[in-house]
Amino acid sequence: MQLIRGIHNIRPEHHGCVATIGNFDGVHLGHAEIIKRLRKLGAHYGVPSLVVLFEPQPAEFFRRGRVPARLSRLREKFHLIEARGIDRVLVLRFTEELAAMPPERFVEDILVRKLGLKALIIGDDFRFGSGRGGDYNLLHALSVKHDFHMEQTVPFLFIGKRISSTYVRDLLRQGYFLEATRMLGHPYFIEGRVVHGHKQGREWGFPTANLDLHRLKSPLSGIFAVKVHGLADHALPGVGYVGSRPTIEDPRFVFEVHIFDYNDDCYGKYIKVEFVDKIRDDIKFESFAAMAEQIGRDCESARGILAVAH
Repeated sequence: MQLIRGIHNIRPEHHGCVATIGNFDGVHLGHAEIIKRLRKLGAHYGVPSLVVLFEPQPAEFFRRGRVPARLSRLREKFHLIEARGIDRVLVLRFTEELAAMPPERFVEDILVRKLGLKALIIGDDFRFGSGRGGDYNLLHALSVKHDFHMEQTVPFLFIGKRISSTYVRDLLRQGYFLEATRMLGHPYFIEGRVVHGHKQGREWGFPTANLDLHRLKSPLSGIFAVKVHGLADHALPGVGYVGSRPTIEDPRFVFEVHIFDYNDDCYGKYIKVEFVDKIRDDIKFESFAAMAEQIGRDCESARGILAVAH
């Protein structure tokens, strides 16, 4: 799959495509249906399929300090979209200029003139452009004017519930990982490169691999049974912690993983941590000894969960 970063990197060879636009946060089953339809349209018109993403996500741009928790950062979205068989992803930097661009100009300048759009698919709740004026009715009128096919998907339901990133976020926050996996169509995971931490876990007998979350806000907080991919030819079991470490009084929000029976140096390695189930919420302990005892119990709980999940 080809990644195009920015309008300035759209080349003449990128002209001619079928496209969809959205956040695709988490790339859940609703997104998968849009992608499936997009690929069929690409085959029909004989052109590549293209997903247009914005970075930062518009809500992160407009709401600043009150941003919703992000399910997937760009690299994770890229991997999930690639796995669905899309040909290209165009990432547009969301700026004041782009936010103020009239939807008519966005369609005419970028989608039609630069990308040579043959067909466009949008979700049922899609809005874009200045004042969020780019709705289905406007897009349909523009599709007639510029001669491209236009579709809007219906809400995708699972057991009577509309699948959305917001709903998946709520499921993860409440610890309903089985339900979240069903909505996503894949286990929830976080990827990242292992970085150096305080190394205090090693002092307590629980060395951890530390990942930079690369998110303004995480949908998770607490202790989790996890599987770690990327360090062996099979997934390694472990226990993960996402939180602000209230016992240590460190304001940073961290993601640490203790991998069972693993002692190799993994600094700098890029890993994928798959969340299987939640063990407990994050709490403050009266002492490091009490915390170490609880971590031991958490490890036993995780081993039991993972033995059943395996």
